[in-house]
Amino acid sequence: MSTAAVWQARLAFAAVTAAVVLVLAVAGFRGSLGLLLTGALGAAAGLAAAWWFLTHRGLLRWLAGAVVALVPIVVAIVYIRHRLLWVAVVVGLLWVVAVAAGRRALVDPGHGPEEFPTPAPQNPYLIMNPRSGGGKVERFRLAERAREFGARVFLLDGPAVDVAEVARQAIKDGADLLGVAGGDGTQALVAGVAAEHGVPFLVISAGTRNHFALDLGLDREDPATCLDALTDGVEIHVDLGLIGDRTFVNNASFGAYASVVQSPAYRDDKVGTTLELLPGALTGTTGPRLRVHAGDLVIDGPQAVLISNNPYTTGDVAGLGERPQLDRGALGVLAVTVRGAADAARLIGGRGRARSLTVRTVTEAVVDADAPAVPVGVDGESVLLPTPVRCTIRPAALRVRVPRQRPGVRAALPELDWTRLRRLALSR
Repeated sequence: MSTAAVWQARLAFAAVTAAVVLVLAVAGFRGSLGLLLTGALGAAAGLAAAWWFLTHRGLLRWLAGAVVALVPIVVAIVYIRHRLLWVAVVVGLLWVVAVAAGRRALVDPGHGPEEFPTPAPQNPYLIMNPRSGGGKVERFRLAERAREFGARVFLLDGPAVDVAEVARQAIKDGADLLGVAGGDGTQALVAGVAAEHGVPFLVISAGTRNHFALDLGLDREDPATCLDALTDGVEIHVDLGLIGDRTFVNNASFGAYASVVQSPAYRDDKVGTTLELLPGALTGTTGPRLRVHAGDLVIDGPQAVLISNNPYTTGDVAGLGERPQLDRGALGVLAVTVRGAADAARLIGGRGRARSLTVRTVTEAVVDADAPAVPVGVDGESVLLPTPVRCTIRPAALRVRVPRQRPGVRAALPELDWTRLRRLALSR
């Protein structure tokens, strides 16, 4: 472990010690006990109210919403009356420092993916969606720049275009590289064709979130830099997920999220549709009951399931953060089962999380339900699939051409393990 990691671990413990000393020195025993009790009761009330807000409609929802908004104000007033607000603020800041330093101390720097030097493509073919990412194709002049590199460009001009068929026709016409400037759903469709024909695939970060580009270590701020791979690039080999016969590059989601995005009203009113459909999805009164087979484990009745092409970082409860590797040859399975406010509090707080959060790494997962078909969000695209739904991994199936010079994949921040951190702080 590096010297920097050792000192970061020591900083984490120093920040925690400073917080404890501050509370005892300024507030005293009785004051510190009241400070902690007030904060704990406020947090519990806020979490319970938040759960009621998400799982109820009508008057109960808005009363719960009012409690969520008022709890921090009431807690702040109590602290102010006892002249302890500044103590709470400083303790909070010290805790943020402790967590940040501790997690960075435990980072495993790892190694980037193996790079394969290959000749530049002679007949690249790029599919671009002008509407993706709020119009990044036009804003960054991606089509013009690509043509300057000698690429043929196909602009998607309507939702009825069969993107996979466009890519297959390009292969028949002699394309030796396929690329996409668009969302992850479009990326996945063309990536499947590229893998099928064994040609390299180019990702241009012109989508809205660009999750796949992030995990490939590409520049998400300037998608035009991705085009550098056409002349000065290397290949990396990454895995692809398969759900039924459909490819996914990021993940497939079942349950609460998938039910919401399946609604026709979601595109026009995301917030309103989510608030309307979440109560039934979270309490199990609407939507099919799910049953997940992940290796030798069976998960019965989860409200939300995420199956990803390689696992996400373990510290990310939502499973929508970053994947430190895309070449482990494994699926990540994350299932959330929340039965009430207490489970929600444990899930958010981290303690007792195992009761509500199941995380597994497998090569195959099957999602069944008490319905002939279930809504699934596949790389952000909503589809309806017949049950049971089988997900598998295709190791090193995709040759991705990336620029030689790129930001790279950031080291994953792990969950805070105080035992490991203590050993690290006391080393050397």
